[in-house]
Amino acid sequence: MMKKDLQNDRPDSALFRNPTSEYRAAPFWAWNCKLSKEQLLRQIDQIQAMGMGGFHIHSRVGLDTEYLGKEFMDCVKSCCSKAKAEGMLCRLYDEDRWPSGSAGGFVTKDLKYRNRFLAVVPRGCTNKADETFVSAAKAVRSKNRTYLGSYDIILDHDGYMVSYRRIGREEDGKGHVWDAFLEVSGDTPWFNNQAYVNTLDKKAIDRFIEITHEKYYQELGSEFGREIPTIFTDEPQTVQKSALRNPFEETAVVLPFTDDFEQTFQNKYGVSLLEHLPELVWEKQGGKVSQIRYWYHAHVCDRFSEAFGDNIGKWCSKHGIKLTGHMMNEWTLHSQTTSVGDVMRPMKEFGIPGVDMLCDRRELSTVKQAESVSHQMGRNGVMSELYGVTGWDFDFRSHKLAGDWQAALGVTLRVPHLTWVSMEGEAKRDYPASIGYQSPWYREYPYIENHFARLNTALTRGRPIVKVGVIHPIESYWLYWGNQRQTSVVRQDLESDFTEVIQWLLYNFIDFDFISESMLSEDSQSCTDAFHMGGMTYEAVVVPQCHTIRSTTLHKLQEFAGHGGKVIFMGEPPRYVDAVFSEEPALLAHQCTRIPYQRGPLLNSLRDLRDVDVEMNAVEGKDPTRVQQWETGVRANNMFYQLRQDGDSRWLFLAHVNKPRNRDITFMEKLDIHVRGRYQPVLYDTMTGEIHPVDAEYKEGWTRIPYYCSQYDSVLLRLQKTQGAIMGEKQIYTVPKNKLYLPEPQSFTLDEKNVMLLDIAEYAFDSGPWNPQEELLRIDNRFRRKLGYPLRMEALAQPWVTKNEEKIEHTLHLRFTIFSDIAVPEVQFAMEHPENAGIIWNGKQVSSEINGWYVDESIQTIDLPDGVRKGPNSMELSIPFGPKTNVEWCYLLGSFGVSVAGREKKITEMPDSLAYGDIVRQGLPFYAGNLTYQIPFSCKAGALHIEVPHYRGALVQVTLDGKKIGNIALAPYRLDCGRVQEGHHTLKLKVFGNRINAFGALHNADSTEEWYGPNLWRTSGNKWSYEYQFKKMGILSTPQYWIAGNDD
Repeated sequence: MMKKDLQNDRPDSALFRNPTSEYRAAPFWAWNCKLSKEQLLRQIDQIQAMGMGGFHIHSRVGLDTEYLGKEFMDCVKSCCSKAKAEGMLCRLYDEDRWPSGSAGGFVTKDLKYRNRFLAVVPRGCTNKADETFVSAAKAVRSKNRTYLGSYDIILDHDGYMVSYRRIGREEDGKGHVWDAFLEVSGDTPWFNNQAYVNTLDKKAIDRFIEITHEKYYQELGSEFGREIPTIFTDEPQTVQKSALRNPFEETAVVLPFTDDFEQTFQNKYGVSLLEHLPELVWEKQGGKVSQIRYWYHAHVCDRFSEAFGDNIGKWCSKHGIKLTGHMMNEWTLHSQTTSVGDVMRPMKEFGIPGVDMLCDRRELSTVKQAESVSHQMGRNGVMSELYGVTGWDFDFRSHKLAGDWQAALGVTLRVPHLTWVSMEGEAKRDYPASIGYQSPWYREYPYIENHFARLNTALTRGRPIVKVGVIHPIESYWLYWGNQRQTSVVRQDLESDFTEVIQWLLYNFIDFDFISESMLSEDSQSCTDAFHMGGMTYEAVVVPQCHTIRSTTLHKLQEFAGHGGKVIFMGEPPRYVDAVFSEEPALLAHQCTRIPYQRGPLLNSLRDLRDVDVEMNAVEGKDPTRVQQWETGVRANNMFYQLRQDGDSRWLFLAHVNKPRNRDITFMEKLDIHVRGRYQPVLYDTMTGEIHPVDAEYKEGWTRIPYYCSQYDSVLLRLQKTQGAIMGEKQIYTVPKNKLYLPEPQSFTLDEKNVMLLDIAEYAFDSGPWNPQEELLRIDNRFRRKLGYPLRMEALAQPWVTKNEEKIEHTLHLRFTIFSDIAVPEVQFAMEHPENAGIIWNGKQVSSEINGWYVDESIQTIDLPDGVRKGPNSMELSIPFGPKTNVEWCYLLGSFGVSVAGREKKITEMPDSLAYGDIVRQGLPFYAGNLTYQIPFSCKAGALHIEVPHYRGALVQVTLDGKKIGNIALAPYRLDCGRVQEGHHTLKLKVFGNRINAFGALHNADSTEEWYGPNLWRTSGNKWSYEYQFKKMGILSTPQYWIAGNDD
């Protein structure tokens, strides 16, 4: 079945209510273990149960089936067939882990395709290279290097470069002598004991395409563009650029380079780079900028873009599939200069440009850059790899808010990060949470996914309405890529200017596109009637205090301004053209609009181009006793919009952006939405699928639409042109009155057995003595250091690389002591691969007969004979230990309570009931499943409303008198339960939990850490705590209810 082009069909009511797969998310599906075809096919049903439209097959940490081998490809083909049968989409991923390019090390086994870099080293330098391995193209120093030249550098007393000259290798200099080498990257475990690929070399990327893309096309080419619409490329990058901290520092400077870089540089610019190499490292006297440095950064970006993005994108286009994915380090001017030079240019040939949105950040520049490329190249939206590195406790309200603001900035292909096949071994620390069956809320996820799918049925239609272009200032940043002491202030100023112009425009409802000067230089359109860039035309162009501008950009601006176009120079006009001093930009600025680099003048200069404006007034939560310290204005200051033209109507989407200061205490807002023109607004309710006209009024050229919402809400409106009366449903909001508190829960039920974590034990190596208690992951690496095995950490080689069966010669002994206040007759023990371990429970050998699993199929359960006895209990494990052994936390499961004090814990009676409040303190500290409170109460007749504002879990589900009513997940955390009769009722509030208190980084003492990556479980120093660092769970305060109708 050929999948429909998203652009063609109008979203009728049936499609809007139940969108098909092409509008739905496709998570990263982490193939991270020894693959089982049966398990994979079973998980496709689970992915579909979450409301997803497909999946990205993504090799991740732990893969133990040869990447791209026959068994791997057989699994891919089976999953593609299963997806096709289920009406889902199978999407590909082009690498074993990331960054893309080395094909799991197959490409870079050949040294000629390995990453190369320029190493500028002070003569005689003995500094040891940093040997920390990371999951990126960080330079790995090696002895495989070619001498390029030596330089005598004269610095003044402040460290500015007075002069330099190229000298012989053995020649002494008068100043500081530095040598330059072309080095070939050394091995790193992250690239499976190979190296990253040379992304400046088209031949190396051709080899990558041959091994990867051609392989997929050979096996599945008939489904390209049909059941397989895209292939994902992840974080391609150059060698990460470095710089000196100060001009006198004597340490190596590493910069991207390749074998023929000098030749192609000279061919393009007519000058030798190597003759002027010191200009890449040191600053000139008198504040002069270096054109050589500017050209170098431009040439790196060009070489990278042509070798990687252009090359693969054109191959994909030729073969009927779209390239999607994202660059490395997209966010700031600094980060993109470090890794790719310019984020926009390398995505020019992407079928769907994309972004990586980690840690629930608000990287506005990241999404706006990709959206701009998408607009200008006529692509159908933007891809976002979202929800990554957020941890197990990232709840439904956070999922919606994080997705909403990105949708307002053009994201239409959502790639949730991450759905694990398995939690075995290191996989469980691979940037959780798992958006899959291991999360106890996974079957409820359509509540969120249906919203975004419905939204996509509208936001993939028509064309974007964007009237303002902003010249991207990245090339000005290149001028100052030198030592930090002398360049950091100007770089920080450029960074803050970059951030501010984005915020001033977006938060004030003036949408814009960035204009990449590199892409603009390749665009041959004239700018007489409007400013053209690709498929977009702009009525105004902003130059945001750039220091340099390309001559090609300047000529287009001159042409545009000369024909009456609006060019706005903010702050000082550029001083340089192509990094050479010129008065031309100042002369042009004199003929155009010049404003200070301030918010007010910018908004005033663009006010005639604003098509949407929103005023906001809080209808609840105002405290008349509080003195207002700051002027907040009337315009909504926490919303973005997207406006699209679709035939004779328009689509308007409005979304909140930033998280509330207190996510539990939020209030309703009244929005006055103003749209230029006369329209009949139709509300498309993305949460329910309902469609109906809404009331509005037309006045002085604007349609005004009143709308009530909360801080996690968004609104989708279809604006139909009309000359007649505007009529529709009036939205009425009444502040709740006469709220009452629910009684305490009478009882509770758990969906799973309660759990005690076993993570700290005494230990012994082989026949050695017992050592005092230590945490298991620390024990594991301690034994590995002793034996010379690779450490388990963020960067480690994949299991599939070690094809031969390992010989196990050692044994790790663990001894847990479990204290209990009671006897518990039936208890289960959960661990990975119990069949391989010797298990002694209270002195008795235990059968390893597996009877089930806990959370993940790899964590298997066995019965413990005689259960837990009152007093101390002993569990001894003997684990055969080899390089591929995973020593992991274990669990006791049963009907008991757990009490924790610091690092000590013991088994107690299961509580008879739970009060509102943190369940961690009520006998369930490690419980990681769903929990239902049963609450009998009495009320009068009328419309019953429930409010549950303080909860910790994914969402709260409400059942009344045996009937499921709905979900509470979004502010203001209220649910209309419908009319009830006077009398007694039974309310059930089910909190869908998460796995953080059983599998989270429970010994990480740094509560401010946002990077929820593998090393968070292995912190040290004052970031480590043996005492458990729990997160609150459950309904934390008494819910309220009220009866509406009679008095309201």
